[in-house]
Amino acid sequence: MQQEELKTLFKENNALLTGHFKLSSGLHSDTYFQSALILQYPKKAEILSQELAKKLKESGIEVDVVVSPAMGGIIIGQEMARVLRVRAIFTERVDGTVLLRRGFSLKENEKVLIVEDVITTGLSTKEVINSLKSSGAKVVAVVSLVDRSAGKVDFGVPRFSLLSIDAKSYKEEECPMCKEGSKAIKPGSRR
Repeated sequence: MQQEELKTLFKENNALLTGHFKLSSGLHSDTYFQSALILQYPKKAEILSQELAKKLKESGIEVDVVVSPAMGGIIIGQEMARVLRVRAIFTERVDGTVLLRRGFSLKENEKVLIVEDVITTGLSTKEVINSLKSSGAKVVAVVSLVDRSAGKVDFGVPRFSLLSIDAKSYKEEECPMCKEGSKAIKPGSRR
């Protein structure tokens, strides 16, 4: 699937928005991706997951388990695990700390694939990676539907995305839209 096809798919599903948004990172942007609006359709989620799985296969990366951050990564993580025929678990943020809950655990040397819907600064993904270190499992790659950093974020492991763009993000005090009097809206899952 080509970059323009993916942008069209996001736009057709009202999942690529333009306006003035406050991202879960706290940054402001004129571009917002709401992947849940595509992932609500299982067939589309399956196709996207198959495309990501192709990238993993081409790189020769083997995976034992998929770990996704709640909320945004859960659907695509579950779908990726189904396509890869491995189990899927997720992390949750509790009192500001990302951790495995609900009885989820990892084994020593288990090969972990981190699956995200959208990566902007990479902070959430890095928090997931750090939360897994004590388990002895090995993070082997990071994949996402969208990489808003255009590949600028380094996780110390291979990373793959379907759509890579350089979406401009601003600190609130530097945001040109705020300076023009526009108020940012926060359509995401983390308020």
